[in-house]
Amino acid sequence: MTVFITGASAGIGAATAHAFASGGHRVVLAARSADTLADLARSLNERHGENTALALPLDVTDAEAHARAITDLPSDWRDIDVAVLNAGLAKGLSPVWENTVEEVNQMVDVNVKGVLNGIRALIPGMLDRARGHMVIIGSTASHFVYPGGTIYCATKHAVRALALGLKQDLHATPLRVSLVSPGLVETDFSLVRFSGDAQRADAVYSDTVALTPEDVAEAVVWATTQPSRVNVQEVLVTPRAQAAGGAIARGDEVLNV
Repeated sequence: MTVFITGASAGIGAATAHAFASGGHRVVLAARSADTLADLARSLNERHGENTALALPLDVTDAEAHARAITDLPSDWRDIDVAVLNAGLAKGLSPVWENTVEEVNQMVDVNVKGVLNGIRALIPGMLDRARGHMVIIGSTASHFVYPGGTIYCATKHAVRALALGLKQDLHATPLRVSLVSPGLVETDFSLVRFSGDAQRADAVYSDTVALTPEDVAEAVVWATTQPSRVNVQEVLVTPRAQAAGGAIARGDEVLNV
């Protein structure tokens, strides 16, 4: 398969790229970090063989650039079998009336418009080829709302609606749609949320056991390798220590099991 992955430069996106490449599939790596993407593509090609990975610098918030990036792919990379729309972020942990305009716009643009731009760029080609699987990375924040996360949660509720609505729009077509919604995952997510404050970011994962990016990648690969008759509608995956959005157990009882 040829797999297109946004937010591929780190975290869940990079782990997903490694997982698919390890399974013998080719990956198109899309993100804004051109240098990081190039390094990842080089590493995957060295490990799994030439022509395993293609770096594609892309800002998912730019609808025209997103569409053009797919159209301009080399001809032997253009037939995307699986698309993993993973790019997303949170900014700040403030009450909704204290979120800055910049924070709100960034979360809406990346989390919602970025997914919509991916859908619009990729679905027509999949329909023309009568095959394809759209995997959208959601969040438990689309199920549970927590203090300080109102805008982020609102965007992830919108992402869930996009995924479930897309499945309805594609009814009676050969295409599949899956939503993979992880809970607490130890990535640079909190570092981005807190604008590089490593101490504050580290505290999110301290005294508990979070998911790894590889855990989420495994769920993505599982959803996309089911028989063609199967559509995995949603995978909701949390660490054992997490019961809801902000209900995270901490301490020796978690760490020592």
